Amino acid sequence: MINSEKIKLGISACLLGENVRYDGGHKLDKFIKETLGQYVEYAAVCPEVECGLGIPRESMHLEGESDAPRLVTTRTKIDLTRRMVNWAQKRVRELEKEDLRGFIFKSDSPSSGMERVKIYNENKMPVKKGVGIFAGIFMNYFPVLPVED
Repeated sequence: MINSEKIKLGISACLLGENVRYDGGHKLDKFIKETLGQYVEYAAVCPEVECGLGIPRESMHLEGESDAPRLVTTRTKIDLTRRMVNWAQKRVRELEKEDLRGFIFKSDSPSSGMERVKIYNENKMPVKKGVGIFAGIFMNYFPVLPVED
């Protein structure tokens, strides 16, 4: 007998077409939603919205050192690092109960990019590559779980 139970993957909510991005838009990936979605169940996560930032909101980027980047709003320079870290540490413990088999992150996101996320210097120049705040905490908490962006 074939087991038809779907595995559960965590996913950045914008990839499913949810309008959660800073500009109120999404980054729908039809393959992920329509094709892969036939075989898996998704647990959608939007770090910015879930940690209390609104829609729309000011864009953000990473600044500082690659081993400890800061999440900072682009225009007003508000440091949201602690807020995101506190939320992410709580959220990964909640996701542990979901029995996830992997996670699909949004590439290049300062919260959800799993690699090659731009880190800016004080002159607003991208000088390093890093990991988004939530993605980094997630991958440290679940070190053997498959991830992709």
